Amino acid sequence: MLDMKLIRNETESVKERLATRGVDAAEVDALVADDAKRRELLVQTEELKARRNTVSDEIGLKKRNKEDASDVIAEMQTVSAKIKELDEEVAKVDEAIQGRMLHFPNLPNPTIPVGADEEANREERVWGEIPSFDFKPKAHYEIGEDLGILDWERGAKVAGARFVYYVGQGARLERAVYNFMLDEHQKEGYKEMITPYMVKDAAMFGTGQYPKFMEDAYRVGTNEDMTLIPTAEVPLTNYFREEVIDADKLPYSVTAVSPSFRQEAGSAGRDTRGLIRMHQFNKVEMVKFTKPEQSYQALEDMTANAENILQKLNLPYHVITLSTGDMGFSAAKTYDLEVWMPEQDIYREISSVSNTEAFQARRARIQYRDEEGKLQFVHTLNGSGLAVGRTVAAILENYQNADGTVTIPEVLRPYFGADKIVPEDTL
Repeated sequence: MLDMKLIRNETESVKERLATRGVDAAEVDALVADDAKRRELLVQTEELKARRNTVSDEIGLKKRNKEDASDVIAEMQTVSAKIKELDEEVAKVDEAIQGRMLHFPNLPNPTIPVGADEEANREERVWGEIPSFDFKPKAHYEIGEDLGILDWERGAKVAGARFVYYVGQGARLERAVYNFMLDEHQKEGYKEMITPYMVKDAAMFGTGQYPKFMEDAYRVGTNEDMTLIPTAEVPLTNYFREEVIDADKLPYSVTAVSPSFRQEAGSAGRDTRGLIRMHQFNKVEMVKFTKPEQSYQALEDMTANAENILQKLNLPYHVITLSTGDMGFSAAKTYDLEVWMPEQDIYREISSVSNTEAFQARRARIQYRDEEGKLQFVHTLNGSGLAVGRTVAAILENYQNADGTVTIPEVLRPYFGADKIVPEDTL
């Protein structure tokens, strides 16, 4: 959520910055008008409350002097009725302001490219050598089916489209990947957690998934205030919801592996085969809580942490800065890491690392006390370290061999227990 004081004091600047994210200036003007109305109503209310206190004193004085107090009693009743009316108006305006604020995205950092979509994204760096094959490389889903380690048919039979069974060596590879990631993140100072896989609506509001992306979520039951998590970012960030963090603990870093559940309502027809766009997938998440002055260095550090995984797996990738039109709702700045997928002959997203500044903390009311003892909102950051299924897909494609086997990256062999994936016996 944005800072209303900033919107009020720097309205034109806020309108210009939000315009790069598709927000009409009229929506900002309407918010500012509601805010002005609210402040005017509060002034009237305070004046009437002061008058009510005065009248109350007059009533007491008249009664002590055995004088007729009917006129001032009548005035107090009128004043009290008006205060109640104004309080109701303030509540309505507050609701309108809250509704508008919840639908405003974060203000973009001035360093990011301005553009309507991914075409405006800026490439920052490229790492690794694109593999060359003396045979036509297969897609990861074909490799998985041929090896008997990914069973799409039974996944669809049991759960529907975009679900899969990892079988045998496939399950071992998935487990090897996320255990390796967690161990690497622990070395980098992240505290590992196992989080709830369902959260209350307040948690989804806190990180910005609700109300804008409610259609993409899996709600639990018909009348339940619960949602299956779309990413461990939600429970990790909300760990400190409505708390004041000890400033000495900042920056504070946490990591977790969890399933992620997404209906992908806005991506019908995209990546219908394979591990790229699933309704359920595992992801290792990184989250940091920092002081404002620490957050942009933390963004670079977290991006380096995600890059470390790809480099140790020797998977080619590039890093891009997302444009204002391609960036997520809560983010002020985002780096995407895209890994090379040989069969498609393109880079595909495998991690997003974002600084949300105080946007999520303001919604979730996560604060710390500065050196003067004043409460300030922390900055929160989140990033995939990495999406596990997409990492498995990249390994299968980049490490495939002409004989149909797949070589296991060297750093994963202690976790996997072998140096190759060979054809699996199928049922």
